[in-house]
Amino acid sequence: MTGGRWLLRAASLGVALLLWQGLTSLDVNLWLRFEQFPTVGEVAGAFTERAGTGSFWQDLASSLRRIVTGFALAAVLGVAVGTAIARSRIAADVLGPLLEVLRPVPAIALVPVAILLFPSNEQGIVFITCTAAFFPVLVSTRHAVGALTPVWEEAVLTMGGGRARILFSVVLPGALPGIFGGLSVGIGVAWICVISAEMISGEYGVGYRTWQDYTVIDYPGVFVGMVTIGALGWLTSTAVERAGRRLTRWLPARDSSGAAPSSAARTRTRRGAGRSPRTPHPAPHPAAARAGATGPRSGSGPFPEQTREVTP
Repeated sequence: MTGGRWLLRAASLGVALLLWQGLTSLDVNLWLRFEQFPTVGEVAGAFTERAGTGSFWQDLASSLRRIVTGFALAAVLGVAVGTAIARSRIAADVLGPLLEVLRPVPAIALVPVAILLFPSNEQGIVFITCTAAFFPVLVSTRHAVGALTPVWEEAVLTMGGGRARILFSVVLPGALPGIFGGLSVGIGVAWICVISAEMISGEYGVGYRTWQDYTVIDYPGVFVGMVTIGALGWLTSTAVERAGRRLTRWLPARDSSGAAPSSAARTRTRRGAGRSPRTPHPAPHPAAARAGATGPRSGSGPFPEQTREVTP
């Protein structure tokens, strides 16, 4: 990312803070009431004071432990169940109806169920977090696996590969972009539910502390909790997205904004490499490379970037 883009982002955040400071310091009350809002300076002071206490870091560690445990379980279960439903009729018939009935139920509505099922609040909060992230991962995995073209599977079968080879060399690598799309959504939903669960039945955690500050009318403390939640959510979402880009680095390169290169840019790249723009060479699926086979020069691949039509 260029320095200009960093500067623009910093300026956007600075303008928002200045607007917040102006509205609260002037006690603006035009339909929206800002006279009871703490100023930026008050929130910064409260954050500095909280950061120097052990309870702040204990709450932060508790929330992180719950989100990491629940999200990791949801990722494993979501990918496994989504792949099974997409690849097996029996799994789709047995698990599909049950999961479709449970999917519309908000995870936070399962708090009474968690209290009845689990012996401790800690386990119940992890269960709610896992449930919240499970369904986005499940749905994205099911669609990503179902959208894969059979040509790559046939290539591995031709080379003598079995079901395990197809699963780990074709299905999972080909579905990774869709899977990480679901993981990015799941981590955000998981934060919403873990904070809500901590507010309702937690003993420690950022959500619990934020609710306690609200009950004693400590509004700067409430905003400290909100800022902390936002920062933790941004860090974990960024970690998931970076892991996704690293594991799918074999995909066509993207520019600094994250957008795929335009056709003109791809043409210039091919010309610079001494290739004719009329005969592109798409990057093969990783399974084809490992199996010693190259993908077809025409037809469709599992990703839009790999779909090419050869011009005679």
